[in-house]
Amino acid sequence: MTPKYAALKAALLGSALTVSTVGYAQEIKIGFNGDLSASPSAQSGQAGVLGIQAAIEDINAAGGVLGRKLALVVRDDLSQPPKSIQNMSDLIDNEKVVAVLGPTNSGNALAWKHIPNQKKNPSIGCIGSATDITKSAGSDNYMYRVSMVDRAQVAGLIAYAKNNASTKKVGYLVETTGYGQGGLKDLQELGDAKGLKPVATEKFGVNDTDMTSQLNKMKAAGVDTVLVWAQGTPIGQLVRSMEKINYFPVTLTSWSSDNASFFDTAGKTLAEKPIFMRTITEDRTPKQQQLYDRLAPKMASKSAFSFAAHCYDATMITAAAIKQAGSTEGAKMREALENLQAPVEGIMKTYSKPFSATEHEALTASDYRWTHWKDGKLVSYSDDVVKALKPSDFTQ
Repeated sequence: MTPKYAALKAALLGSALTVSTVGYAQEIKIGFNGDLSASPSAQSGQAGVLGIQAAIEDINAAGGVLGRKLALVVRDDLSQPPKSIQNMSDLIDNEKVVAVLGPTNSGNALAWKHIPNQKKNPSIGCIGSATDITKSAGSDNYMYRVSMVDRAQVAGLIAYAKNNASTKKVGYLVETTGYGQGGLKDLQELGDAKGLKPVATEKFGVNDTDMTSQLNKMKAAGVDTVLVWAQGTPIGQLVRSMEKINYFPVTLTSWSSDNASFFDTAGKTLAEKPIFMRTITEDRTPKQQQLYDRLAPKMASKSAFSFAAHCYDATMITAAAIKQAGSTEGAKMREALENLQAPVEGIMKTYSKPFSATEHEALTASDYRWTHWKDGKLVSYSDDVVKALKPSDFTQ
């Protein structure tokens, strides 16, 4: 962890502890459980906490909820599932938070998703995107999300490959983490359903720095389009490996290519190779720009701003549910979340009944933006293939 990230982590944790110990009896506590320091995605967690803090400031300035102030309690899970599970129990049982936001890493949410359901404590994801996070396990489902979903992204990538006349042979490249394997499952299932058959499938470790072996196999198989599911740093190493063997197929990736860790690893020129989707580009709306201007001086990575916006909106939705329920009791909050009567003004959009008993995703494919790096900035991407895509292409 760099000194800059260490200082930001200390500031995030310190401010959270300060607000969570003042006026304890009057506060409604919300928790954040996610990586702030360990994995390539830690900067996304840091941005998420800044977004939650901004929303809490705005809610409290307007009088709070049910006449009480909101407070944030932050736990760094160090990207470790056992630590993340421990944090969930600590936040819910000891800190008595009414809801938990996060985590940064999808694998950790999948490791503890049973806990919110068992304890009837809502969890609203605003970073991790694994498809199965919000899937019901057969009982009351307390897992919600205001973020992108892997399966919807995968559907878009497959639609792009299918509709690109120059695509003849595709290959899948994924990292060996839970995130990568979840993405591979989606790629295989949706690819099969839509008639896209890879001629090669390869894996690599999240800390690998040379993927030339896997790429040489892709090249030998004649792959002209690769679909990649991995975190930012390994995708950066992947495009560097492409340069080593002068092999640059069309590269469609997970949204992790928006991460500064990808850009820093790949370098400015190679960073422009992948095409991916995210929710916010440099073409920000006025509301997004206002929050960006407010948080940018505190952000270690400006490219992680979308997570600040997601987490801001998740906080506003949580507050709206408490207000409608007239209670912080988990079961009543769940009922309110699944039938919100009043629109919620967010940074991403205005949410009108974002959740229901069967739908726990507040953002849909219509909220995604095709993106790539250009001159060091995340800008909207468009070509004839993108222009021809229809909403039905994103069906899952």
